[in-house]
Amino acid sequence: MTAALLERWHQGDKAALAALIERDLPWIKDFVSRRLGPLLRARGETQDYVQEAMIEVLRYGPRFVVADTRQFRALVARIVENVLRDQHDLHTAKKRGGGRIEALPSESVIRLDAAADSATHASEAAHRDEMRAWMRLALELLEPDDRQVILLREFEQLQFDAIGQRLGIGMTGARMRFARAIPRLADRMKQLRSGRLGEALAASEVI
Repeated sequence: MTAALLERWHQGDKAALAALIERDLPWIKDFVSRRLGPLLRARGETQDYVQEAMIEVLRYGPRFVVADTRQFRALVARIVENVLRDQHDLHTAKKRGGGRIEALPSESVIRLDAAADSATHASEAAHRDEMRAWMRLALELLEPDDRQVILLREFEQLQFDAIGQRLGIGMTGARMRFARAIPRLADRMKQLRSGRLGEALAASEVI
């Protein structure tokens, strides 16, 4: 059922998206309600965070495959947690000043895979866009510390001394954390691109 609805959504069927949201919104809303702290409760409705998270999952470029509803909900649950964490950071002004991530900078320092051979600039651009989409999804399956340091380095493009100050770990600590996070991100991307979503979820202790 879930896989079929996702396939229809990937093919442009808006009714499939509506069906997924209608079916899983109550379960995920309950999940979020049990995790929302008083700060977020005061600043927004539970359903707003849930809907944002579900749209984040479903609008990703890569056509990920789920085995069942449990896998789909586990993936959404992880992204809900990340949305809440980002919202908390935003409201307390301790972390980023923006919203959800949209795209990697064109000159990203991350190099996880060699660019595909291409006869045209268009196909090269398409490959880069696809890789960025897989990276966005893989980021959601990293542990919070790994995800945070990559976001600060890649999306905010901070230098390691600034990252170290932000995280309270110093410049050397920031470099080391980033260096450890990149192979983990690469592993998640390989799992996702090869259709091993369940393995990626298990590795990130989501299920």
